[in-house]
Amino acid sequence: MASATGIPQYPPTNSDNDGQGDQEPLLGRPGDASQRDNAPIVKNLIIGTGVIAEAAGILLVASVWAAVFLNGPLILFSVHPLAQSIGLLVLIQSILVLQPTHTGQQKAVGQKIHAGLNFLAFAIFAVGVISIEVNKFINNGAHFHSVHGYLGVVASFWLLAQYIVGFTMFGVPALYGGEANAKKIWKYHRMSGYVLLIFLAATVISATQTDYNLNVLGLKLWAMIVIFVLLIIGVYPRIKKQKLGL
Repeated sequence: MASATGIPQYPPTNSDNDGQGDQEPLLGRPGDASQRDNAPIVKNLIIGTGVIAEAAGILLVASVWAAVFLNGPLILFSVHPLAQSIGLLVLIQSILVLQPTHTGQQKAVGQKIHAGLNFLAFAIFAVGVISIEVNKFINNGAHFHSVHGYLGVVASFWLLAQYIVGFTMFGVPALYGGEANAKKIWKYHRMSGYVLLIFLAATVISATQTDYNLNVLGLKLWAMIVIFVLLIIGVYPRIKKQKLGL
């Protein structure tokens, strides 16, 4: 994966090893979290611990959507938690689908899917952000009213930066002085993305302490913590050491 967001690395140009150096995950044996030859790329979503990450994403969406539709009337503000939970689920798919790729052909296909899913996630996140801003404008609501609000702003700009860097590294490497220079920052872009995923988890967890959740939705702090612990268990052991320069 290039990062939690953005465009991944280009297919390897060294055909002698055909990506075999990309097969050792942080936890487990080489090949444990690698896409098999001729295997459909959709299987990448559940290879190794990926199935745990999928379960975490589905639990998150189910919990948030159930809380929104079962508690209180549907209002403009309701769009925010609905959109952000779906956006995060899509983002998780973009990570999982690309992580196991290790050959040039696999990465080429993975790049396109990863980019498409990231673009979709960004659009969904934007809907969630716009809905809450419009709601605050209509109701003269206060900005930065909670820790969640501050974290949300940081997360939004961080996501935007990841997307800009990711897309330009892939599509306009001349901005970095050429493809060779663009490649030099890939590993830092990936590292930033993985840290960002944890930051997004903290942002969602902090939402359980907002007035809207405490008074209306009723999402439990412990439940969100469990969900994101599962997400970490599902995603991070599949990180390829070589892709982080380790």
